[in-house]
Amino acid sequence: MTHGAETKQKTARRFVVRVSMVMTFFAMIASSLVARAVYLQVLDKEFLNRQADTRHLRTETISAHRGTILDRNGEPLAISTPVDSIWVNPSEFAGAIDKIPQLAKELELQPEVLMRRITRSMDKEFLYLKRHLNPSAAQRVMALKLPGINVQREYRRYYPASEVTGHLVGFTNIDDEGQEGLELAMNYWLEGESGAKRVLKDRLGRSIENVESIRPPRHGKDLRTSIDLRLQYLAYRTLKAAVRSHNARSGSVVILDVQTGEVLAMVNQPTYNPNDRSQFVPERYRNRAITDIFEPGSSIKPLIIAAALESGQYRPSSVIDTAPGFITVGAKKIEDSRNLGRISLTTILARSSNVGMTKVALTLQQDQLWGAMTRFGLGEVTSSGFPGESAGMLTHYSHWSKISQATLSYGYGVSVTPLQLVQAYAAIGNNGVIQPVTLLAIDKVMPGERILSEATAVAVRRMLEEVVRPGGTGTKASINGYRVAGKTGTAWKYAKGGYSEDKYISIFAGLAPASNPRLATVVVIDEPSGKFYYGSDVAAPVFADVMSESLRLLAVPPDAIPARDPGSVMQAMAVRNASQ
Repeated sequence: MTHGAETKQKTARRFVVRVSMVMTFFAMIASSLVARAVYLQVLDKEFLNRQADTRHLRTETISAHRGTILDRNGEPLAISTPVDSIWVNPSEFAGAIDKIPQLAKELELQPEVLMRRITRSMDKEFLYLKRHLNPSAAQRVMALKLPGINVQREYRRYYPASEVTGHLVGFTNIDDEGQEGLELAMNYWLEGESGAKRVLKDRLGRSIENVESIRPPRHGKDLRTSIDLRLQYLAYRTLKAAVRSHNARSGSVVILDVQTGEVLAMVNQPTYNPNDRSQFVPERYRNRAITDIFEPGSSIKPLIIAAALESGQYRPSSVIDTAPGFITVGAKKIEDSRNLGRISLTTILARSSNVGMTKVALTLQQDQLWGAMTRFGLGEVTSSGFPGESAGMLTHYSHWSKISQATLSYGYGVSVTPLQLVQAYAAIGNNGVIQPVTLLAIDKVMPGERILSEATAVAVRRMLEEVVRPGGTGTKASINGYRVAGKTGTAWKYAKGGYSEDKYISIFAGLAPASNPRLATVVVIDEPSGKFYYGSDVAAPVFADVMSESLRLLAVPPDAIPARDPGSVMQAMAVRNASQ
């Protein structure tokens, strides 16, 4: 064998050895893979199931909707409507970055903004792209079939009465949590608890099968308020017209059921639309009827007269000498518009004599007068539970001077909210029993607290009727067919350095029907402009319009039906008999 032949033979053997080694190596690998496959699919198949679950099983939230807020008759004031929110898993979406312009168009976002948001969140698994889309808009987004893009069902609050009930109902944030009004006060009752479920998703992140329910959602409970939407619309419309007519800064109207303490209507101007988040500024959405305080002026006089009658020192017919039309207390001169001379307590109220009220108040013990005011609810928050309610201001009698006691008698040096004032009048209307104020409808009347004798309450109501009759200050508050008991009030507004001489608050507070009151209403108009600013000219007509329609809507029987002339009755009978 030649040298060349030996070399070829050796080379051939080495090649065979190498091939055998490679084949053996691949055979070993193949055997290992087969063995691993058999092991995983036969002996340990749970591993593959776990891996599949990790890649395709997801836990999704099942949103719960808030309870509906209703008026006392079942009309909706706040409801939850279904909406969809689009979210993305940035790491899954990374392979479709080139689709951002198309996605941005459907979401109505700027492409560069969307790009920044997604690329900055690559380490996250969840990122909201847009909240609260209409379901049809969300379907268009999902029709793009982009990886990592998901849809989540949520609920958005809608307020059918919009600005008419905005101050009372309040609003929620984008996560459906109460932020103002009853939405905040009753959030624990209205809010639901989200559920959870496990779903199977495809490689694009789309749900293809519900695997199991982990926790069912618990929806919020409905809330039935004390508000009568018919009266609410009526008060809103009337107040808005009055504020506009007098070019006033603001205004409030509160209607209270005398016998139950339920708030039947509560409106303010200016107002806001809770469906429009651009209007969410405190100046617009605060409930002035509960949070804002003012000096009540002469509208407080019936409370002082009630305290005087309760003291046993006075009767409605008691005479007070108001001559010569003014009185000096300390360094302050208190005046009436003219000298009324010797007048009864009833006339003091009817003609709104500051001199007469001052003389009466100064004869009462300070602790006695202060106690009467606190029993009427002044200086304390009511039981409404409304967020941000003010307690008003009533200084303890230990800090009173003679002049502070005198000015209290005609409504200065004390501050109240419209809700406090209407509750006090309601106590007079309820024969001396003050009821807890509530913004929720009640099926059973809560026991009230007697703060006046029934005789005193009835006497004060009769005295207040004279205010509305000819010769009184509140004739524009009269209502055809009904007896009205009420009181006007006009107060200077406090300004820096003292009281302003050109800024007023006009007030009327009253009850109807006076013989057996059903409703108590307070009207407050802040800073009316023009030649009319007295409560008798500005607030009293609003009271008359609101109360006359409210009484008719509630089918309250009239108590002031004019008596028929006997002669006309006989004539009508004669005509009827002649025709038979």
